[in-house]
Amino acid sequence: MAPSDAVSLSRIKQIAIPVHSVDEAKAFYRDTLGLRHLFDAPPALSFFDCGGVQLMLAGPDAQGKDGDQQHAVLFYDVSDIKTTHARIKSAGAKCLEEPRIITRMNGREIWISSISDGQGNVVGLMSDVPAA
Repeated sequence: MAPSDAVSLSRIKQIAIPVHSVDEAKAFYRDTLGLRHLFDAPPALSFFDCGGVQLMLAGPDAQGKDGDQQHAVLFYDVSDIKTTHARIKSAGAKCLEEPRIITRMNGREIWISSISDGQGNVVGLMSDVPAA
């Protein structure tokens, strides 16, 4: 990859934390840690604000095929998810999920994608852009 094509990730937008019970985890993060609850989303997600970083609690129904995700996922904020994802992939990273829209709300589209770091961890990319 040429230096002008290099990707530089610098801001974490969201952290996904797998949990066994969204309700129990939600009570802990809201009531014990004092984080501000933002919203819940199907199938088993609850979102909190953590100093400008979004914390996403993901219950078993939201964790993929086996419902037993083992690792937290950091989602890096990128302005152009398609280009950034393509550059990382062209540098040799294994693609786990191509860029896709996960929700549209308030005139915005939230896009995510994911790649493997080669060590068993997921690296997420996230883009919040005006709706097309």
